[in-house]
Amino acid sequence: MEPIARAKTLEVSLLAITPDAQKVIEYAGRTCWQSFERIGADSSDTFIKRLIEMGHETPLEHACATFEIKNCSRAMTHQIVRHRLMSVCQQSQRYVEEDELDYVMPPAVSENDRQEFQNDMQAIAVMYAKWRQRGLKKEDARFVLPNACTSNIVVTANFREWRHIFSVRLEKAAQWEIRAACQVMLDILRKHSAACFWDI
Repeated sequence: MEPIARAKTLEVSLLAITPDAQKVIEYAGRTCWQSFERIGADSSDTFIKRLIEMGHETPLEHACATFEIKNCSRAMTHQIVRHRLMSVCQQSQRYVEEDELDYVMPPAVSENDRQEFQNDMQAIAVMYAKWRQRGLKKEDARFVLPNACTSNIVVTANFREWRHIFSVRLEKAAQWEIRAACQVMLDILRKHSAACFWDI
């Protein structure tokens, strides 16, 4: 049976988030001034926005979010893992068989060239299968695989680090794929903790 190569679509989902994140952040922040008596039903929004305006973002480190990013390219994962204040678990090409080569097709590939790109990915899938059939271990056969290969990754960071990641990766100069993933993550975090991300 001939190996299959197929284009995939990015998927981002929230796996976990600190419960009552804004209340936790407010409590941590108010510890600095011992101003607990000012905590009210709606005080966290104003307090957190003021912390951000002051540049006092340390309290935001007390809340975390974990995301799963599926069907992203290895090119993208090479970028996101550079954020070192983040915990990462990534699909391994050493242990996971690439007998079905899923890949990301850059949107810059024109309609006229899409079939040729698909053909190239199919050729790489055949090449990988050939080396596996010749007895090469997965960890060595993967050397013929492209950055277009999809990967699945789980990432956890505190809110302060997410703010940093978004400030860097949502810039116009950032690569299109990581920008798209970060926009989805930012939109999700704004739904849960709007005051922590209001200015991005």
